[in-house]
This record gives sequence, structure tokens and C-alpha cells, in this order.
Amino acid sequence: MAENYVVSAIKYRPQHFNTVVGQSHITTTLKNAIRTDQLAHSFLFCGPRGVGKTTCARILAKTINCTQRTEDAEACDTCNSCVSFRENTSFNVHELDAASNNSVDDIRELIEQVRFAPQGGSKYKVYIIDEVHMLSPSAFNAFLKTLEEPPSYAIFILATTEKHKILPTILSRCQIFDFNRITSKDTIEHLSEICAKENISFETEALHLIAQKSEGCMRDALSIMDKIASFSNDQLTYASTVEHLNILDYDYYFKLTESLIMQDISSVMLIFDDIISKGFEGDSFMNGFIEHFRNLMMCKDVRVTKLMDLPDNIKVKYHTQANQLNNAYIINALSVLNQSELSYKQSRNKRLHVELALIRLNYLQQAIQIISDEEGNALKKKF
Repeated sequence: MAENYVVSAIKYRPQHFNTVVGQSHITTTLKNAIRTDQLAHSFLFCGPRGVGKTTCARILAKTINCTQRTEDAEACDTCNSCVSFRENTSFNVHELDAASNNSVDDIRELIEQVRFAPQGGSKYKVYIIDEVHMLSPSAFNAFLKTLEEPPSYAIFILATTEKHKILPTILSRCQIFDFNRITSKDTIEHLSEICAKENISFETEALHLIAQKSEGCMRDALSIMDKIASFSNDQLTYASTVEHLNILDYDYYFKLTESLIMQDISSVMLIFDDIISKGFEGDSFMNGFIEHFRNLMMCKDVRVTKLMDLPDNIKVKYHTQANQLNNAYIINALSVLNQSELSYKQSRNKRLHVELALIRLNYLQQAIQIISDEEGNALKKKF
């Protein structure tokens, strides 16, 4: 490990629009606005955490003051403005964390700064206000007039994870950009690029698990990858990732379903006991099992397999197991598991509660067959 270790989320933070992951609809619009010199005076960046809102705000602040922009509307990183921005010595870019500076006095201080023109030959003064929804109502009101009629050189970039908490009067004065959650595909590609640069060996299935766990947040994905890489000596394997993230392996659900198909209740109970002994709670187990049957249902129609956010080799396993089950069993199994999960918190003996659900699943095929036979006999008598 290097002496001056820097976490990946900081080391590989995008410095240009073309390196921002999964937000091309935002970066393309911003670059076109810069290229045609049609910049709004106030922007509002909305979206989940860790998807690049503050990063894009900083890139925009750097790029619009760059004196040697490329033809692709990217900052040069060599002019005085870019150098001062990189070294955090720029007097033309101000960042305010509204989570800890949310009073009227903080906003009034910012408004006082807006009166002064940019220095060092820069065209704009940029004010980045992060977590802007944390401002108090009085602070919002104090900010309204400046946001509506700012000086020609002032650019405000507001960032928030909770757009619904911002006053409509603020929203109407901003050009709004909605950031998307980063897809698993984009996350995996980005992580694999970083692994290659850092000489970290990896299995694609491991990166897929990290992408799923991060839930579209690139910052979380990079943090998880750093932890597992340290834990496994730069060997990102599927096994080490499952162990570190403390999640149930797909194989448990496949083996459990196989035992249910065979109506081998003893194997079902032994597998569940193994799961409990590894420290997993019954509700998280049932939640995963519900998702397993949902994926089996998806495999019944090739057109909807794209809804399964899984590695290709796991999809093959699902296709194989789905062909062993009929739709009636899968639908009824989903109903049994869903009802059990909903009533899990109210049960006193939680392990027994889950075991009863597994017993119902084990004999579910017989119950469906009996009902089907009774309906068939009833129809015969009728006609």
C-alpha cells in the first residue's frame, strides 16, 4: 500500500465532463451551453447521493472560467484559472455547505460577496451551494432577490438530494437538471477500469455484487471496492465479496429451490439452518428468496430477462431452474413468501415463522395438484 494512500472516490473523481459516469444527458447539455455561451445564471442539480452532482458543479465552475477551452468545451487544466481551481486557491469559486451553514446570516454573507466582480481576469464568479434543501425558510427568502436578479458575472449552482423540500419560488428561478442513478453496467465498467489502473485482479461477478450493493451510488461502489481490495489483498473474488458484504450467495437459493422441487423437507431445513448459523436474519433471507422467485418468473419470458440485473452465468442458472417449475407454483410461492415477510415482525418465534413458510412451499406442489384435480372433476360433473 502506498504511503500517501488516497481513496478511489477522491483519486478518480472526474475532472472533465467526458469522464463523468452515467450522466451524459447532463454533461452534453452543459457543454453545449458553454460552447454557445448560453449559460443560465442559476442551476439546480437534483438526484440521489453519490451520482455526480457536486462533481459536475465543480467541473462546470472550472470550465466556464478556463481561458483555453478545448473545441469539445472541456477545461485545459493548464491556464492560471484551472491551476488555481485545482490548488483550491481560486477567488472566483465559492462552495457553501448548506447542511452546516443554513442561517440567514450565512446567506447574507454570501450575498455580500456577490457584489465583488471576479478577479484575475476570470469571466464568472461561481457559487456552489451543496445540500441546498437544508437552508432555513428565512434563508431561502433572503436568497430569492439575488437569485432572481444576479450580477451578469455571477453563476449559482445549487445541489440537492431532496428537490421536494425546495421552495417553488427557488425552483422557478433555476435551470433544473435531474441526475439519474448510475446503472450497474456503467458502474462495473468504471470499477474494472480503476482495477486495471491499480493492478487489482477481479472477477466480474464480484464487481456485479458491488454495483448491486451500491444501488446506483458510485461513491459507495468505490468505497466498497476499496474495503474489499484491502480485505483480500487486491484480489476481488466473488467469494471474498460475498463474505465481506455479508450477503447470501445465489447458490443457497438455487439449492433451496432444488430441494423444494424434490420435496426434500430435511434438506430444506438443513440449508436454512446453515443460513441462520452464518448470522443472517429471517426477514433478509425471505426478502432474498422473494427476489429469487421473481427472477424465476422473469425467466419464463425471454423478453423480460433484461429486467434481471444479474451476471450472464447466473441468468443461465435461472433459466435452467425456471424450466423445472410451472407458473402456478412460482406465483403461489411468491404469495406465501410475501405474506410471511409482512407478518415476520409480529411473530414471537421468528425462526419457526420462516420454517413454517418453507414447509408450505415444500408441499405447495401437492396442494396445487389437489386443487387442480378437484376443479377438473367439478367440470366433468357439470358437463
